[in-house]
Amino acid sequence: MAVATQPSMVAQLQNFGQLTNSQKIGLIIAVAAIVALFFGGYLWYQTPTYQILYTNLSDKDGGAVINSLGTMNVPFKTEGTSVIKVPMDKVYEVRLKLAAQGIPKGNVGFDLLDNQKLGVSQFVEQVNYQRALEGELTRTIEAVSAVQGARVHLAIPRPSVFLRDQQKPSASVFLNLGGGKRLDPAQVSGIVHLVSSSVPDLPTQNITVVDQNGNLLVASDVSGGKVGLDPTQIEYLHQIEASFVKRIETIIAPLVGANNVRAQVTADLDFAQTEQTAETYKPNPVPLEAAIRSQQINDSGSGAGVAASGVPGALSNQPPGAASAPITAPGGAVGAPGSPPGVTAGGGSRESTVNYELDKTIKHTKLPVGAVKRLSAAVVVNYKKGADKDGKVSVTPLTTAELTQVNNLVKEAMGFDPKRGDSLNVVNAAFNLPEPTILEEPAFYESPRLQAAGMGVGKFLVIAALIWFLVFKILMPILRQLAIPPPPAPMPEMPAAGAAPTRATMEYQDNLQAARQMAQQDPKVVANVVKEWVGGE
Repeated sequence: MAVATQPSMVAQLQNFGQLTNSQKIGLIIAVAAIVALFFGGYLWYQTPTYQILYTNLSDKDGGAVINSLGTMNVPFKTEGTSVIKVPMDKVYEVRLKLAAQGIPKGNVGFDLLDNQKLGVSQFVEQVNYQRALEGELTRTIEAVSAVQGARVHLAIPRPSVFLRDQQKPSASVFLNLGGGKRLDPAQVSGIVHLVSSSVPDLPTQNITVVDQNGNLLVASDVSGGKVGLDPTQIEYLHQIEASFVKRIETIIAPLVGANNVRAQVTADLDFAQTEQTAETYKPNPVPLEAAIRSQQINDSGSGAGVAASGVPGALSNQPPGAASAPITAPGGAVGAPGSPPGVTAGGGSRESTVNYELDKTIKHTKLPVGAVKRLSAAVVVNYKKGADKDGKVSVTPLTTAELTQVNNLVKEAMGFDPKRGDSLNVVNAAFNLPEPTILEEPAFYESPRLQAAGMGVGKFLVIAALIWFLVFKILMPILRQLAIPPPPAPMPEMPAAGAAPTRATMEYQDNLQAARQMAQQDPKVVANVVKEWVGGE
């Protein structure tokens, strides 16, 4: 039994010449495509994954970073003018090396004062201090999540010894908000107060905040205190209103259902800061209970211990006689009965001066800020839902008693005060709510993560299918065809005896004669051919 043997590579290459032109072109294209796919896959596998090294760099810092990366032979990519990427496994190493070189410098801060030189003027010191202060404020403001970049400009006037010539400093803050983000008024107010607290004698009304579109972000009350409320006051107002709404809905929901009551409250708050000082004087209370502050009594008369009076002479120098009546008469009268008040029997008098204390009240009152001046509440209650015997859902309005009960509960929940001018309106009406839509859970194959993984797997499957098609459908059939040895040339038939030789016979005889002559003239070539035949089975 003959064993089929594979032809040698030389024989296969000899068979390549027997292919048609289209087969030769297809074989060359298939081999080139397979080599290109393998080479591309290898490069794709060797290509590193790039990660962001720095963002929001200035042109100067970006150029310094790129020069240092070229010196360290680190590959990098740039996106735009402010994003630099390096291979993911070298990000932290490169950052540490650049930090050791002081790159990127970014905004200078008080580290600018570390390298002060001797002999600098006072003006240069003042400028460096102002630059350092601006840099520190910029670094702090850029730490806010919504702020992508910032610039701070300070205008600090020179101090003066005259009070009337002193000027307050001012500041301008430029904010670059990235990613379509916005700052709410509370955040802008926080930045304004941050700058005001960092610069001595800098009032908040001297600070201007502008975004990258040129919009003024400072609220009007911060810029001058003319109109409007402070953001904290507005937030407090909303909290008060939301608190009352929650109270009303919490107390009514157990009666009518969680989704069957809606409430809105408008609060009028008093944010005026008022201080009162009152000093009140009241008349004397009951005379017997009056407090005596001071008292002075002067007595004059003929009694003992009284100086002599009258016309000088013997009569006036005589001692007085015995007293015929008491010195102090009842009721404050002095002297004999019937004598005028303040006159003694012997012609004397008494003067009395009494100073009483007055009631004095000093009151210092500081009224609370944010006190509720008036409340207005509007409450809507849905109709009651019920079902009949057939299971059909129907709605009915609340009864008068139920509506009164709801009204009383709302008044108690909101602290209704008619003296304060509060108003309340409770309405019972049918809610016109849209039908709830049932959200179907997405199928597992609709998951974004699963789709991303499927895209990656699909990419590899497409490449594998393309390689399989090129190898097994184009390259292998051509190689199999090359491996088939060509059929042996038919031997010419020998002419019969006495027959005239044919043309094929004559050609065969000529070729045989030429082979014999070649063997005689160059036997080495014939020996090599025979050796090749023997070695090639």
